[in-house]
Formats: sequence, structure tokens, C-alpha cells
Amino acid sequence: MPNQLLTVNVIAREAIATLYEATVMAGLVHRDYEGDFTGNSGDTITIRKPATFTVTEFNRATGIVLQDVKESSTSLTLNKIPDISFAVTSEDWSMRITDFSEQFLQPAMEAISQYTDRLVLGLRADITQLVEYNPTAPNPSDVLVDAGKVLNDANVDTAQRRAVADTTLTALFQKDPLFTQAQQVGDDGTALREASIGRKRGFDNYMSQNVKDGVSLAFRREAFALVTRTLPLPRGIGAGQGSIVTYKGLGLRVIYGYDMTKKQDVVSIDCLMGVKTLDPKRAVLIKRKAGA
Repeated sequence: MPNQLLTVNVIAREAIATLYEATVMAGLVHRDYEGDFTGNSGDTITIRKPATFTVTEFNRATGIVLQDVKESSTSLTLNKIPDISFAVTSEDWSMRITDFSEQFLQPAMEAISQYTDRLVLGLRADITQLVEYNPTAPNPSDVLVDAGKVLNDANVDTAQRRAVADTTLTALFQKDPLFTQAQQVGDDGTALREASIGRKRGFDNYMSQNVKDGVSLAFRREAFALVTRTLPLPRGIGAGQGSIVTYKGLGLRVIYGYDMTKKQDVVSIDCLMGVKTLDPKRAVLIKRKAGA
């Protein structure tokens, strides 16, 4: 049985903290923060899109023009349940939380974060806007300028623009003097800081090993949405066998169980997840030019 230090609440809190530090794409797209929501797979929820306003010129004679907040919404289906379940021995239960985290929670949360990145990147299939680069060009990062122009022409705000490149394009950027001469800027979260290659040429730039098809992406935050929720605790579990934790839009459910067929303790960590493209005009695909 678990020792008194490795309670389900302690493990749940350590797991959510580790997941937050491991995520990349989750920190780059629109999130919906309702941490008290629980549901089931297949539930459809309504998420709010960012509000929009229209600028009016002030006239002292007539005063200000009061606007209603134009806040739209869209539906999103929570149809994914990423799950990590693993057996725990009596020796494992005797570990300190730091050792338990290193042995189990860190690799488990890394797997969920990689799954999340791939899920969000799968939304590239909804994007039709495209720019291409030549890998032998003197300044391959010029493709970011081209991507920026596409977004500019679509009247996309210049703030919170991000670019996520594959390893090949990242290497080309890092050899480009126009890219490397600017000072690197980090971001929140360990994974974001480590993935960041700086604010350059109008974008916060990141490298992702999950871009494996050569199709990199430039976008503004509101192009895509990621929502995570927690499943409810199952009926019939005893006190101290389950915990739900949320942090900054991320949620996890942790359950202690027992596998009678193999006579071993089990820790199961899962959540509900869904993604959606909110505005394809706020994103641009970046590909290598055919034949180049």
C-alpha cells in the first residue's frame, strides 16, 4: 500500500505541475479556463472566442460610442482521453515524492505532453494558406516574413504570433545571420523555454520534434483551441483513492487501483481533451519548395 507521503493528492499535484512544465503547444494556442468542469468522453461544450471591437473616432460634441462586447462562441467535442496507467510495487511506494516523480511521473507526463502537441498539430489539416522556402537561400528565415505578410493581408493582429518549425527548418534558422543576430527571448514554462528559439522576424519561434512531415506552422494564438477537462471520480472508490487537480487550463484525474489478476497496485492518470480550429485565416503552413 502507498506510504503516508505518497498520497493520491500529493501525486496528483506533482503530476499536474510536471505536465504544465512539459507542455509546448498547449501554451501557444487559445485555452478555455473552467477548472471546475468535469464530464465524459463525447461531451460537447461551448467555448468563448476572444471579443472583438470596432474603433470609432471620438467626437467631443457627441461623446463616446458605447459598444456591446462582440464575444462569439463555438462548440468543441471532448473526444480524446489520454491515459497513462502503470503498476507500482511495494518498493516503489517507499520512494520519496522526488524519486517517484523522476521514475514515474516525469516520463508519464512527458508522454501526455507529446500526445497533446501531436493532437494540436493535427489541426494543420484545416489550414490552406501556404508559404514556401528554399533551403539553399541565403536567408531561409525570409519565409517568416512571407508568412507574416499572409497574416497581415488577412488583418491578423501582430501580437502573439507564433511559429513552430520542424528540426530541419529550425537548423536553417539557426544558421541564418538575419535570424541569429536578434536577442533570444524565452517564455513561461520549462518546455517552452527550451523549445523557444527566440522572438525573431515578427514571431515567437519554437522547435517541435512532433512536426515530422516537414510542414511547419505560423499562427496567432486564436487560430486554434485546446480544451482539457477532468473525468469525474468513479463511484465505489474509497477515500484517498482518487484526486482531481487543475492548473491554468490543464486538468488531470489520478486514481489508485488494484489489479487482482496480477496482484499489483496501479496508478492511473487521465484527462478529457479536445481541439478545434477557430479561424484558419490566422494560420499559415510553411513548406519546403518542391524540388528545392
